[in-house]
Amino acid sequence: MSGPRNSGRRGFNRNLLACASSVASACLCGTTYAQTHGPQAPAPGGPPSPRSQLLGVGAAALQTKAPLNAMNLYLDGFHFYADDMGRPVEAHHFCTHLTEELHQCTIFDSNTAEARLIGVEYIISERLFSGLADDEKRLWHSHHYETTSGLLVMPGIPESVETAAIRSLATTYGKTWHMWQVDRGDTLPLGIPQLMMGYTGDGQLDPALVTARDQRLGVSMEESRQARAAIPVPQPADGANSWESGQTSQLTIHTVPVRNRK
Repeated sequence: MSGPRNSGRRGFNRNLLACASSVASACLCGTTYAQTHGPQAPAPGGPPSPRSQLLGVGAAALQTKAPLNAMNLYLDGFHFYADDMGRPVEAHHFCTHLTEELHQCTIFDSNTAEARLIGVEYIISERLFSGLADDEKRLWHSHHYETTSGLLVMPGIPESVETAAIRSLATTYGKTWHMWQVDRGDTLPLGIPQLMMGYTGDGQLDPALVTARDQRLGVSMEESRQARAAIPVPQPADGANSWESGQTSQLTIHTVPVRNRK
């Protein structure tokens, strides 16, 4: 890859470091955007007891959270079930830059302290995606539309920094699994993981959902789209976005014998 595509392999850190002073001024985004919306259907069991809270305080003081502390990048976007475009889910991503060509993200249903962990996403460069087997590629979706359209946002980050980081994402690919189907009101993570996909064009997602998200987070998809107008819209690599063919992969459960049982 060359030009903008090469930046897709360089990742967020280089772009963000180049704008470090701007990011420093926006470090309060975790506070500014902390109270957006909580879980729509509370999990059973009631609030943590004083004993549980005390245990949490002690653990926080004595134990390391290095993997969690590394997840310092917050993005908000939308996924849909690979086999059902009628079930969109807003996804709050908290990501870490594991290597120059690989990000790993935890996905929550909100960005509050009570948020439920509903899934994970792995993000790789186009170079890595191109090296995958054909069957594996079917599980991945492109980010060409989410990034350049303004659908994917980074709340609290200055526009110039956000645009630079989003440019890095434009040629990447994501593999996403949701384990908690909050959109149907589940109060527990029931069933098996569901493969999710990303939107690839205008008109696929209910604009009312975007408007509600934008108002809640203080962002604008349209303003972001305009700010990113100079980012070339990549042509997705062959094999990605398999759902566009009308057929897709999804998990099922079947019984198998236990091996190496002791």
